[in-house]
Amino acid sequence: MSFTVRVPAKVNVQLSVGAARPDGFHDLANVFLAVGLYDEVTVTPADGLTVTCSGPGTDQVPLDRTNLAARAAEMLAARYDRMPDVHIHIVKDIPVAGGMAGGSADGAGALVACDALWGTNASRSELLDICAELGSDVPFSLVGGAALGIGRGEKLTALEVGGTFHWVFAMADRGLSTPAVFREFDRLSAGFDVPEPVARQDLLVALAEGDPDALAASVSNDLEPAALSLFPELAATLAAGRTAGALAALVSGSGPTTAFLVRDSSSAAEVVTALRASGTCRTVRTASGPALGATLLEVSMSEPG
Repeated sequence: MSFTVRVPAKVNVQLSVGAARPDGFHDLANVFLAVGLYDEVTVTPADGLTVTCSGPGTDQVPLDRTNLAARAAEMLAARYDRMPDVHIHIVKDIPVAGGMAGGSADGAGALVACDALWGTNASRSELLDICAELGSDVPFSLVGGAALGIGRGEKLTALEVGGTFHWVFAMADRGLSTPAVFREFDRLSAGFDVPEPVARQDLLVALAEGDPDALAASVSNDLEPAALSLFPELAATLAAGRTAGALAALVSGSGPTTAFLVRDSSSAAEVVTALRASGTCRTVRTASGPALGATLLEVSMSEPG
């Protein structure tokens, strides 16, 4: 028997970053929006814990126990005093090392799938606790929709969204390390007074009203200067999208994926065409949000493949 869970990518419509804490982390005001690019995580009983992966960027995905999906299985198993004997297969469609929480999504997906496979019936709060231990973005991958994350981003408050927001995402030809981007943020902000991170009220209202123009006027990412410092070529991608008519352009999370808010699907097509012609990115995708969080798709009575 196997279980398959679908998990969404995210875009940060606001990422406000505070100064480094003594533990090395940063306090955040992180407004997440789940979007319709998905990984699928399938778990099957096995003699031990193994991870396989298929799809774009597979060569960059760790297949050992550093993979968040493997760690999720281990942590759930430990809580219920059982062995994590499971084969995890990840079908990637979320960009790898792209600032869209693909690894975090896989962790959340494996957690939900293993809970179903093993019949542990963990509560929602218990699953969220495990997600928070796994990483700052993992809880949001579980819940989806839209949410404000504070602390390291793991303490979530659901947000109202009054409509559908359309996005174009441009994938770069290489990845960026999230820890490296935060280190560059610290370097660039050294000697400056870094304000406490807070959510923008105009942005929350724009989400609640489903207003793309108001959202475009309020999106922000405090990590963008650091990402551009490490990957200057992203500036040309952002400029190409703006020139093509995007309402807003920003680096997604720690990058290097760039995100373009557009008015509707026809506007998205125009931005896609321009970005592809610009030669400034590897691939271009469209997606809309909000999207559902980790969702159990199917149960198979035989092993996949």
